[in-house]
Amino acid sequence: MRQRTHTDVPHQRRTTLGIEDYLARLGDRVRAARAQRGMSRKILARDSGVSERYLAQLESGRGNPSVAVLHQVADAMDMSVMELADPHGGTDPALAEIQALLAPLAPAELSEAAEILERRFAGSGTRGRRIALIGLRGAGKSTLGKALADALGFPFIELNREIERDYGASIGEMLSLSGQPAFRRYENRCLNAVLNDHEEAVISTGGGIVSNADTYTMLLRRSHTIWLQASPEEHMQRVVEQGDMRPMAQNREAMSDLRAILEARAPLYNRAEASVDTAGEAPETSLAKLTETARALIA
Repeated sequence: MRQRTHTDVPHQRRTTLGIEDYLARLGDRVRAARAQRGMSRKILARDSGVSERYLAQLESGRGNPSVAVLHQVADAMDMSVMELADPHGGTDPALAEIQALLAPLAPAELSEAAEILERRFAGSGTRGRRIALIGLRGAGKSTLGKALADALGFPFIELNREIERDYGASIGEMLSLSGQPAFRRYENRCLNAVLNDHEEAVISTGGGIVSNADTYTMLLRRSHTIWLQASPEEHMQRVVEQGDMRPMAQNREAMSDLRAILEARAPLYNRAEASVDTAGEAPETSLAKLTETARALIA
């Protein structure tokens, strides 16, 4: 019988730690992807068919999912299993090297790197005189967007209304019947149509558009994008004041969920060409700042 050498135990320990580290990173990735899409764990459980309890274990790094479970979770978030399980897997050496260089960068540095790559290899596209507003619900995209369009003499377009018109039902019904993948397909198609049909426009987008890489890249390349910012408390208050109680319905952790969504999306929102902070300001003041910013972009 082979004698155990002093190298065996460290190897086993490294293997165990490697698995634990991988599961922890996988859990972080699932949680971040869910937050970017604004999906509660309950909704992801419904759409994926994976129990809410198991998803909690998976996100905490204590789950050891099968390929089938990963496929269900990834499909519900409109991702590939490879994206979810190993974002660096299956790539050529050059791309792997780029990913290794980007991995240690802070969110702000990643945004800067993305802009450099876009300018160098994708071109700026034709933004025309289109202004696109991004940000969480309650940021003022509809209210301020409509007023901005009036000030500029541009048509005002709410992308979600275009999606509902194309689909033939409300977004809530679409998500309930067809899930996130269908919504993201319609979002991409409707945005492309709006950009093709309008040289001048103010476009209000859904808060989660930034989580769809292809659609968000199209928006950044073909419009002047402005991030409307506010504090999490103001986002929540404004939504509730508009009569929408969904954020609070059957969710005692609505505010912590909102903070998680904002934290996950902030690096993506930060890729916008400009930002306007509306926190603690009267609508008239915010509109003046937004109008000034928009006019500078399309000048």
